[in-house]
Amino acid sequence: MSTRDLVLIALLAAITAVLGLFPALTLPLTGVPVTAQTLGVMLAGSLLGARRGGLALVVFLVLVALGLPLLAGGRGGAAVFAGVTAGFLFSWPVAAFAIGWMTEKSWSRYDLKHAILINVAGGILVVYAGGLAWMSAVAGIPLDKALFGSLPFIPGDALKVAAASAVAVTLKRYHQHPLGQTV
Repeated sequence: MSTRDLVLIALLAAITAVLGLFPALTLPLTGVPVTAQTLGVMLAGSLLGARRGGLALVVFLVLVALGLPLLAGGRGGAAVFAGVTAGFLFSWPVAAFAIGWMTEKSWSRYDLKHAILINVAGGILVVYAGGLAWMSAVAGIPLDKALFGSLPFIPGDALKVAAASAVAVTLKRYHQHPLGQTV
């Protein structure tokens, strides 16, 4: 792994942390805050590819576990990984890896349509699969009720998909995309 790779990984971990500064919106009945940080997950995978994107989120979560208040609302520490919503956090590196892998595989034909489909698959489906399965197991609620309770988050996630996809495609167009510089 080159110094450039390490810098890019640190940069996307930092961007994910900065996205936590945007005020979280907690929806009634769910207790799960709507944050901008899943945009960081989508950007990490879309811009860095599978390995570096996944590592950026691992670095971010290690820093959170060490107690840095990097999550939305200034949360941090090991306790956040024991709560009902921890599955969403655990899914972030997997989602970034999945987005990056799909982006790498479609790089020659990568356009806005592909970027949106990839970010929906990785940034919504993967994150929700991990988050909802964890929530169902820890809270002891049926998976369908956990899914139903998460539906209000979909519009915000759709906006994040659009933003991450537009950034990735724009950077590819202008040859500033980190994947394009290594492929």
